[in-house]
Amino acid sequence: MIKITAAITAVGKYVPDHVLTNEMLEKMVETNDEWIVSRTGIKERRILKEPGKGTSFLAIKAAENLIAKTKLDPKNIELVIVATATQDMQAASTAAFVASQIGATEAFAFDLDSACSSFLYGMSAAARYIESGKYKKVLLIGADMCSSMIDYTDRVTCIIFGDGAGAVLFEPNTEGLGLQDEYLRTDGNGREFLKVAAGGSLSRPSIETVNNRQHFIRQEGRTVFKFAVSNMADASEKILKRNNLTNEDVTWLAPHQANKRIIEATANRMNLDMNKVMMNIHKYGNTTSATLPLLISDYEDQLKKGDTIIFAAFGGGFSWGAIYLKWAYNQQ
Repeated sequence: MIKITAAITAVGKYVPDHVLTNEMLEKMVETNDEWIVSRTGIKERRILKEPGKGTSFLAIKAAENLIAKTKLDPKNIELVIVATATQDMQAASTAAFVASQIGATEAFAFDLDSACSSFLYGMSAAARYIESGKYKKVLLIGADMCSSMIDYTDRVTCIIFGDGAGAVLFEPNTEGLGLQDEYLRTDGNGREFLKVAAGGSLSRPSIETVNNRQHFIRQEGRTVFKFAVSNMADASEKILKRNNLTNEDVTWLAPHQANKRIIEATANRMNLDMNKVMMNIHKYGNTTSATLPLLISDYEDQLKKGDTIIFAAFGGGFSWGAIYLKWAYNQQ
């Protein structure tokens, strides 16, 4: 019996036009370009400014980019997963709206939220549907309008996050390419260190929560940094050992773009040359669920069939993990 694996066969992306530079942030909060770059590696980030548009807009644009590039008939898409931490609204599924808007009328759809690990976990979910043999085309979108939860008077968080979206198509593969292995973990004790305190069922919106600015994301930077470095690097190292891979076997590391120092620490733990590390944090900042698909979209023309890619992420919750994937195509 031929083994079916789940392979990425197409990618798409979208980032808003508005660019928020470090120099612009200098006029908003007490910070400067040198400080931001030295601590995060970020030079600028994209912000969705148009009124009445949210995460679904970003996701739709990324999906439309993939569809246009591949001439894919949206009616052939069977499942749409939107990995996001910034859904358009509570109760109503963002993925359902996205699927309808892109013409995926034969698909079912759902949102998947595990903060910055959402897309990584979405890869696992998409792969299981393909490997079952029942589904042939699964569209996974990572999209976040992080600016919707940012306090631009908070110098700790406002320098980090940006808006964007990336999309990938998963299809069956019988050549042994695609997703090979995963190591995914969570620790709920970490949720106090990175969160939006109000707006959920635990702390409903009120005049008091608004006045106390509890609807914005807050983080304890040192704690998050410490856990991110150790866990993202640990997960990546475990994936290598479990699959008898050396640093020479790895073609690319695709790490979550939260902080350049975290990325470098992960690469060092894997004894990996920085030339093998995908990085675009300087252009977009941390786009949460969108960082991984934006990476492979930006690097698509450098990827070759059979390349070994290690994806790694760390997010609020805490959530983290790594995925080993073999690239399935050469760009035309």
